[in-house]
Amino acid sequence: MRYPRLSPVAACLSVLALSLAPATAQEIRDGEYFHQPGADVLVFSNWYDGLFADAKISGVELIHHGLRTVTNGDVRLEATPGQWEPIGAFVTRRVDSEAGFIEADLSYPDYDYNYTIRVERDSGGYVISVNSDQALPEGLAGKAGFNLEFVPSAYGGKGLLVDGDARIIPHSAASDMTPREGGPRPDGAAADPAPIATGTTLVLAPGDAEHRVSLSSSGTPISLYDGRNQASNGWYVARTVLPAGKTGRLMEWRLEAASQDGWVSPPVISYNQLGYTPSREKAAILQMDRDASAPGEMQLIRLLPDGSEETVLSATPDSWGRYLRYSYARFDFSSVTEPGLYQLVHEGQRTAAFPISDTAYDEAWHATLDVFMPVQMDHMFVNEAYRVWHGTAHMDDALQAPINHEHHDLYAQGPTTDTAFAPLEHIPGLNVGGWFDAGDFDIRTQSQYATVRTLAHTWERFGPDRDVTKVDWQRRRADIHVPDGAADLQQQIKHGTLQLLAQFDAVGFAIHGIVEPDLDQYTHLGDAVTKTDGLIYDASLGADEVKEGRSGRLDDRWAFTSRSSALQYGSAAALAAASSALRGYDDALADKALAQAVATFADENGREPDTYRHGNTTGGPLPMERFLAAAELLRATGDTQYAMAVEQAFDEATPFFGAIAPSAIAIRPMMNSAYDQRLRAAAAAWTEDMKAARKDNPFGVEITRGGWAGSGSIIGQANTADAIHGVWPDLVSKQEVLDGFDYVLGRHPGHNLSLVSGVGAQSKLVAYGTNRADFSFIAGGIVPGVLILKPDFPENREDWPFFWGQNEYVIPLGASYIQLSLAAAELARQD
Repeated sequence: MRYPRLSPVAACLSVLALSLAPATAQEIRDGEYFHQPGADVLVFSNWYDGLFADAKISGVELIHHGLRTVTNGDVRLEATPGQWEPIGAFVTRRVDSEAGFIEADLSYPDYDYNYTIRVERDSGGYVISVNSDQALPEGLAGKAGFNLEFVPSAYGGKGLLVDGDARIIPHSAASDMTPREGGPRPDGAAADPAPIATGTTLVLAPGDAEHRVSLSSSGTPISLYDGRNQASNGWYVARTVLPAGKTGRLMEWRLEAASQDGWVSPPVISYNQLGYTPSREKAAILQMDRDASAPGEMQLIRLLPDGSEETVLSATPDSWGRYLRYSYARFDFSSVTEPGLYQLVHEGQRTAAFPISDTAYDEAWHATLDVFMPVQMDHMFVNEAYRVWHGTAHMDDALQAPINHEHHDLYAQGPTTDTAFAPLEHIPGLNVGGWFDAGDFDIRTQSQYATVRTLAHTWERFGPDRDVTKVDWQRRRADIHVPDGAADLQQQIKHGTLQLLAQFDAVGFAIHGIVEPDLDQYTHLGDAVTKTDGLIYDASLGADEVKEGRSGRLDDRWAFTSRSSALQYGSAAALAAASSALRGYDDALADKALAQAVATFADENGREPDTYRHGNTTGGPLPMERFLAAAELLRATGDTQYAMAVEQAFDEATPFFGAIAPSAIAIRPMMNSAYDQRLRAAAAAWTEDMKAARKDNPFGVEITRGGWAGSGSIIGQANTADAIHGVWPDLVSKQEVLDGFDYVLGRHPGHNLSLVSGVGAQSKLVAYGTNRADFSFIAGGIVPGVLILKPDFPENREDWPFFWGQNEYVIPLGASYIQLSLAAAELARQD
């Protein structure tokens, strides 16, 4: 549907807008979004992320002086909707650059209601309207309203003018609350916030040239709410309720965002925050606004002991070209090899100091193994000096999940349990080992076995005997920074192996995982030990009754058990790899792991595959998992039956070569020459594919697009490149491995922080892990990194940890990073 370009309401309000900021030229840049210097308005360029529902990346959005501060401009059914609340369905989007509008058609199918969000430029501002040729149906009347959300990290504590009345936007959640009609939300919120303010004109952050935004309407009030009263990841929400019984233009706001003529995004010098070894290639990437002038000279400065400094290299960076919304240039300083402490300087900007040293990368992995891995240990008490990270959590694991049930976080149970246990019956023996999957506390089996297998490969290749963590298995206690005479890497392999074996002991096969029974517990942001009462649920007891170590409180986590062959093979591969890594440390556990891997592989090969799949909790592609199991069993046993299985599985697994390459290459000495030829051909094909991806950007890696940023794939590809380089250096250079390492340590778009918390001179010190809502970090955790928002905005927020796809630690990434760090340190020392 089409609507007039400018209504009388907008015309009346234009005088107000002009008084707030100078009008600047507006364009629809690249046919995609509205642009003024320092203010870009997006209109449904991105859609809500299906993995997390409301991921704060859709609707009408504002990128304000390089920072996305406003999002989710859309019709919603609550003032401060939670992550799992209903959203409209996207239908289509139209852009008319000449007329100056962008609009999107959406619907609420359950209510048979269609509407259009339209944004049109006007004299330095924008008219936002909701339009429909249908009156609101009864189920939406009084509920549906247009919402626009403002990030608290940018606006908390700033000034607010409401129809001229001066206030301060609360820095912390402090709204009046009213009991929620109809009971709690799915996430447990039991009360609704009252508005912070209501008026026809709201000016947020007046006097702040970077953040000032005005919203105006005529007659229809705008209310401002604080969503953090109901959810820790909530934003400030401006809202107007849509009128009942009306068609056509249902509401209209005028938005004006402060814009500064001539503003360009400041340059970013991105480089490896850990520094460089003397003999390796060294190149910094300079990011500049696409409208900026050509770069001036960049200098490499050496810092001397007496406080003085000397310029050791000065040159104009070589232009690379355009990538996303920026232009890039490359400054190569490989010629500088003298050890010392250095800084890069460009047009008054200085980087943090970094070393050129033979040992620059030797400790890159320590924080991940020393701190992050122990902190993630489930079913353990974890202590670091004066700090208790968490108590002995989830000792009441776990209840059988109910059948025909689709759960949150991509878990589901099929039509049967596939076990001997009835729905909500306790499954004994699962309360041992395993790691919290991510910032949430579930045990996702696919993550567990990937982590075990990677750690086992790292042990086999590098054998790092670092010992700074004490693990008392009987007391279920881990003490960080306390040696105990055992290699920490082997201890972590044991911890993951215990959980994998516990699943087979409990139900006879690998399960999807163990997760909280409801969203109220899933959104828990405290110590994991407080998530449940730690007592096994007994249905015969009253809700608050405790007796003989059991309780009537139905808070135990659920085990999802629909059988999946992919999970069986994946677990078998990890157990086989672990059996070798555990030799000499825990031989009994190594024997048990290998026996289970052998039995599982034989069982799966003797039956029709169980192809149940749901979300990302039921294993990887079956051909890939089958190949990995055969390869790891061949490595662990030397039995030729597994060599035959490898040959039979190879062709189907080659589409997933990046994932199978380390295992496939490791068994070369145990295979025939025909296999070697097939393997090299697959490696060459993968290498060619990567060449094209590497040319797409100036950082020399494949930067993925999607709702989860690409650190994991970049580290995985670097580890694959390392495996290939080790046998066929003519196919892959060592620099391709180091490019991935450099990316994670700071050489990437957007900013130059190391994506490994606490590692490097400047790193991610606000992230989302089991520290949860602390606006802090876990040393050694690796974040997903730079998320590419359509059409051209690379984002990794430093001030808002709740962007899961950018800032949430996951356990397999920690294991992969340890492996890459050791490989990079080895390669970077080579001439």
